[in-house]
Amino acid sequence: MFVTTAGRTNQQMIEKAIDIADGLEVPYIHRRKRSIQTLQKETNSECIVVGKERLELFPLGAKQPFFFHPNSAMFRIKRLANGEHDPFAEAAQLTEGMSFLDCTLGLASDSIVASYIVGADGLVTGTEGQKYLAFMIAEGLKTWDSENQDMNKAMARIQVIHSHALEYLKSLPDNSFDCVYFDPMFDESILESDGIKVLGQIALYDDLNEETLEEALRVSKRRVLLKDHYKSKRFEKYNFHVMRRKTAKFHFGFLEK
Repeated sequence: MFVTTAGRTNQQMIEKAIDIADGLEVPYIHRRKRSIQTLQKETNSECIVVGKERLELFPLGAKQPFFFHPNSAMFRIKRLANGEHDPFAEAAQLTEGMSFLDCTLGLASDSIVASYIVGADGLVTGTEGQKYLAFMIAEGLKTWDSENQDMNKAMARIQVIHSHALEYLKSLPDNSFDCVYFDPMFDESILESDGIKVLGQIALYDDLNEETLEEALRVSKRRVLLKDHYKSKRFEKYNFHVMRRKTAKFHFGFLEK
């Protein structure tokens, strides 16, 4: 990994890139009008590019970069503000002041919705095992401007932990979070947009197993929630109560504490 700037740069962007490189303990490389592809070929490395508006993560060999975007959370929060239904909100059974642990953070869309629901008195934490993706999501949550102050505050409140889910669960005391959540990569992909496809290339996903679910149940106060493809065998394998939805590509399942 190395950090550089966009082609058209300025001193502020350079200083930010140097700060990020120092924080991540990776090299900073001055751009000098070279293409990202040239720099990656020379270093055989992934890179983070500091632009004027956003950070971009270029996996080695990828045609498109990954950048943070709150994805579906924007319109979902608008719907909730209007009193409309959200399947995740119903399944998680969160209310103001509750705590939520997202063991498969991804783009944090569900965590943003959870943070909006639980409010300033609540707690939302997400784990991501890939170091640089965890950094990108954490930075995006702090800096993205959705033009909705309630949503901006919800994003900023989310705590991103660089850790594999099982390791983090083991570090927690009993009954630490009201809801513990899993959204593993689907057996049959419904990843459609380019940005999400790039996320699929770099995110780390450990499949659910008995040990992880046992730890999740120990850590949860109320329920463990699973979002998965409607054809997934995980629901039946681990005895989840499934909330089936007609025409939906994914369902929610839960284990009560």
